[in-house]
Amino acid sequence: MNNETMTYDYTVVRQFAITTIILGIVGMTVGVLIASQMAWPVLNFDTSWLSFGRLRPLHTNAVVFGFGGSALFATSYYVVQRTCHVRLFAPKLAQFTFIGWMLVIASAVVTLPMGLTSSKEYAELEWPIDILITVVWVAYAVVFFGTIAKRRVKHIYVANWFFGAFILTVAMLHIVNSAAVPVSLFKSYSAYSGVQDAMVQWWYGHNAVGFFLTAGFLGIMYYFIPKQAERPVYSYRLSVVHFWALSFTYIWAGPHHLHYTALPDWTQSLGMAFSLILLAPSWGGMINGIMTLSGAWEKLRSDPILKFLIVSVSFYGMSTFEGPMMAIKTVNALSHYTDWTVGHVHSGALGWVAMVSIGAMYFLIPKLFDTEIYSQKLIETHFWIATIGIVLYITSMWISGIMQGLMWRAINNDGTLTYSFVESVQAMHPFYIVRASGGLLFLTGMLIMAYNMTRTIAKGKAAVAVIPEPAAAH
Repeated sequence: MNNETMTYDYTVVRQFAITTIILGIVGMTVGVLIASQMAWPVLNFDTSWLSFGRLRPLHTNAVVFGFGGSALFATSYYVVQRTCHVRLFAPKLAQFTFIGWMLVIASAVVTLPMGLTSSKEYAELEWPIDILITVVWVAYAVVFFGTIAKRRVKHIYVANWFFGAFILTVAMLHIVNSAAVPVSLFKSYSAYSGVQDAMVQWWYGHNAVGFFLTAGFLGIMYYFIPKQAERPVYSYRLSVVHFWALSFTYIWAGPHHLHYTALPDWTQSLGMAFSLILLAPSWGGMINGIMTLSGAWEKLRSDPILKFLIVSVSFYGMSTFEGPMMAIKTVNALSHYTDWTVGHVHSGALGWVAMVSIGAMYFLIPKLFDTEIYSQKLIETHFWIATIGIVLYITSMWISGIMQGLMWRAINNDGTLTYSFVESVQAMHPFYIVRASGGLLFLTGMLIMAYNMTRTIAKGKAAVAVIPEPAAAH
């Protein structure tokens, strides 16, 4: 066997790991700007392409698909090689996924501020970019499943099941929801109309959360927590139950985004029921992740990377309790259209997705560059700044959201509204300042990380890892 096939392919992993940090900073900078615009509208600068309505989809696309997507590509390409004891299938195709994905993100950065949008949440990109996403995604699936097919280990480790489910489901969601009729190069209309369009959109929207932002990152949890803690997964059986229960339940929860709309009542109730059932597999996964530390709790004191990973799973547990609760119709009557939803999304997005990604990058990058981390103290600093930022962000949005809901539904004895809409906006102002401050703290943490990782990479060199012989692969 020649040396080419004896080493893991880390090139594409390195590229995606570095862009994870860069795109995290880009997406979160836009986030801090638009959060600040909510408190100080003058920050729109009277410029259409800097207005909230255009930058908000840029923020979501940059953090979800740029930052989150790059983290998923990097970790899945790394994990699938290490757990299958083989080099990546079709390395040139893997390289194409990197170039293609960067083109997708660059296209979003250009088209969204120009106002070129399909206006579907989390699927705003217009049809030519949607086609590019599809091509890249098919290439990604070929590389990932091709690597699993040629594995030299009989067993398929649970992290790969989660990565595989995320790849397949996102492909299905994207193709069905993005079906559109083009009318020009940058304008298309959805293939669906009215309530069907809303239903398909939230089947996609909620499962983008369920598979892109949950299943994929659970793959990260199931590999990196055991590795960093140097402990086996708490319960392998529970991880398999977690996988199948999550896969079968999540896909039905989308209608909870459409309570009290034109969607048929039974569909809303079905979405609510499945959202409540979803609590069980979600918490099963959280318990499995955290209990992996059994017998090694003291490591949390001294290991800042483990802090990121374990606290992220705690936020996963909190978000997946809050989600089903907000799906209950009576709770939703208060929370719908308020900032409470924004708080919930960010407890998942910052607390779970970003924290677990950051922990994984701190684990990965020194290994990919065959060196030690430049500063453990800076990781510790990053952890506390990020955690305080998240807490400020989500608590301010909870208070603001519940207050909004209560003000909007308050009525006088004669049936008139107690508060005007402007009064509720006025009451939200201080909480918007706190939210922007929390976001700024989180962004500051990312800048500290970028400095730390730049210094780490500068003293390292591209790592070459030898694949174990088949006899050792058990």
